[in-house]
Amino acid sequence: MKTIRLPRTIATVAAVAALAIPLAACGDDKDDSAKKTETSTPASAPAAAPSSAAGAGAPGSSAPADMASTPFGSACASVPATGAGSFTGMAKDPVATAASNNPALSTLVAAVKAAGLVDTLNTAQNITVFAPSNDAFAKVPKDALDKLLADKDMLTKVLTYHVVGQRLAPAKLDNGSFETLEKQMVTTKGSGTMYTVNDASKVVCGNVQTSNATVYIVDTVLMPPAS
Repeated sequence: MKTIRLPRTIATVAAVAALAIPLAACGDDKDDSAKKTETSTPASAPAAAPSSAAGAGAPGSSAPADMASTPFGSACASVPATGAGSFTGMAKDPVATAASNNPALSTLVAAVKAAGLVDTLNTAQNITVFAPSNDAFAKVPKDALDKLLADKDMLTKVLTYHVVGQRLAPAKLDNGSFETLEKQMVTTKGSGTMYTVNDASKVVCGNVQTSNATVYIVDTVLMPPAS
């Protein structure tokens, strides 16, 4: 039989085509494998916003990142989930402004305004506020509360007794004694999520962050010792 020789150009094209077919098949398998991997591997879920949002360390907040643990306590459930009065919202504002957006602290906010302490609290840096809730003020007999709100000097004394000049993480409350802005001491005891101040006032929502303060909402108004 006579051998038929293909022209060199045609033979080369045929060889390249023959080689390209398995390479293309390999490439398709690789692409399919990559697609299968992408399909079978779920994308990372976006990080959930802190339920407390303690907001510490978040943009717009000067709260230290190491204070970012979740707020705790039964009264935390009444804090709005969203908006300026939520944990995330409060973390963006200084403490007096943050408190004004929290419905559970409306009596305290009225007292702070009556005492002229809004700017003092908003401009202070790295403080802790033991903030009496509305229920705490409701324990004070009405005539006594009205008298306190009308006496600016005494009101200032009582309110500054609720403020410590440093941020206090929960662990520091285990067995602590701290000087207040009123210059007298408050004591704290407890562990985990159960703390008391001056042996009587319970922390009902603790470790709430604002841009300049750590807040512990308490169930009883603290009265400074007679000096």
